[in-house]
Amino acid sequence: MNTVVNLLIALVALLHVYFLVLEMFLWDKPFGIKTFRLTQEFATASKALAANQGLYNGFLAAGLAWGICLGAHGFSIKVFFLACVIVAGIFGALTASRKILFIQAMPAAIALALLLIAR
Repeated sequence: MNTVVNLLIALVALLHVYFLVLEMFLWDKPFGIKTFRLTQEFATASKALAANQGLYNGFLAAGLAWGICLGAHGFSIKVFFLACVIVAGIFGALTASRKILFIQAMPAAIALALLLIAR
């Protein structure tokens, strides 16, 4: 069960690495513009804000990876960073797009629930 939980947590971390790449490097490129349904003008004007947001997603991914690397000793770190992802996902769903609830918060909530059950 621990292997499955760690794989789900790793998936959440990889999602956040993907978000980092989208927001920091592809925001104003055709793929980023299409993904986020932006205009070129808005993407150009908001590029620095998006990069900042991408950096935060990188910190979430790093925290989850850190928790996984610590094995059983990383339980509290995994709980903390999964909770951060869930809160960020809920906030994003309320303020930006409802899809964020399912893309970001839901996988983290499932991983957190399984982590707590497996304990």
